[in-house]
Formats: sequence, C-alpha cells, structure tokens
Amino acid sequence: MKSLSRRTFLAVAGAAAAIGASPSLAFAHSNAGVVEPAVAPPDVSLTLDDGKAASLRKLLRGRVSALQLMFTSCGATCPIQGAVFAAAAQKLGERVPDARFLSLTIDPGRDDAKALHGWMARFGAHSRWQAGRPEPRQLDPLVEFLKARNPGPDSHTAQVYFFNRRGQLALRSVDFPTVSEILRVLEALALRG
Repeated sequence: MKSLSRRTFLAVAGAAAAIGASPSLAFAHSNAGVVEPAVAPPDVSLTLDDGKAASLRKLLRGRVSALQLMFTSCGATCPIQGAVFAAAAQKLGERVPDARFLSLTIDPGRDDAKALHGWMARFGAHSRWQAGRPEPRQLDPLVEFLKARNPGPDSHTAQVYFFNRRGQLALRSVDFPTVSEILRVLEALALRG
C-alpha cells in the first residue's frame, strides 16, 4: 500500500480540522487538529447496538475509524451527526474497505442496545457503522481523553475523532465536519498504513 508523506497527511488533516470553523464554535475547537503523537484510548467496555459486548480498543485496532459522541434523545446536534455518519458510510463505498464509523452515547443510563439500534435505523444504518454504550463509570475518562466536553448548554461537541489502524487517536475535527472531509481523513489515514 502506498505510504502518504507526513506533510501530505498533515495538510489533509489540517484541512479537515479547518472545515466548519466559526467564531461561535471556537470554544469547542481548541482541541481540534492532529494528535501528535497519536495515543490509544482508555480501555472502555461497550455494549453495541446489536447487544454484544466489546472493548473500544479492540474495535478500533486494525481499522481506520471515525468516532462521534451522541445520545438518542438529543434533538439538536445528534440527528445531524447521525445523518452525516450514515451518508459518509454509504458514500465511502469500498474505497477504504476497513473503515469503521462508531457512534458512542454519552447517556448510558438511558441508551440501551435497542435505543441505539433504533437511532441508527432512523438514518439508514450501514454495515460499517455501529453504535455503542460505554459502561457508565468509564464515560468520564473517555470524554476527558477525547477532550469532548463542551462548556455550552449541550455538554458534548459535534466533533469527529479519527483513529489510525493501531487504534490510536490521530485527529480531532472541528464541530460538524462535512461528509467529504470525513472521507478525506479516513482515506489519508488508510494510506498511512
């Protein structure tokens, strides 16, 4: 597989981080950009939308991944995030066969596997896209790791977190990256190997 130079990767990642930036969202973007060096997430236990148990680290290892935080009762940002992930999973096709999209709830007390499955079905769930519920005691360490706490009335950001094939966080986007930017970053990560 062709290796992408560090300079090209940083240019693509920088473009992805710059998409959607606006002064009203600036407080959520202080952590957007390339994560250097890339770092592994905490070992979080998940219940997936199909009811199966999984480890976040194991899910992320061996694939390039885009992760978002959401909750099923959200009526503002989360439906937009769901629609974007559904469109990105569909549009990616087979360009990056090992790409994964993962939506994790920040409301593990309410969002069980059935709720997560129904939420994804609203947007046209795709075989590359899964949703998961972290163990409640592991949610805060995950949110802190992602630097995903928003000081506004909606406590989570609409960022996308990109992981390399080693399962390490490589890039944090700004809020609401476009479908094309998500795909571009996944393709760049895939080329890096």
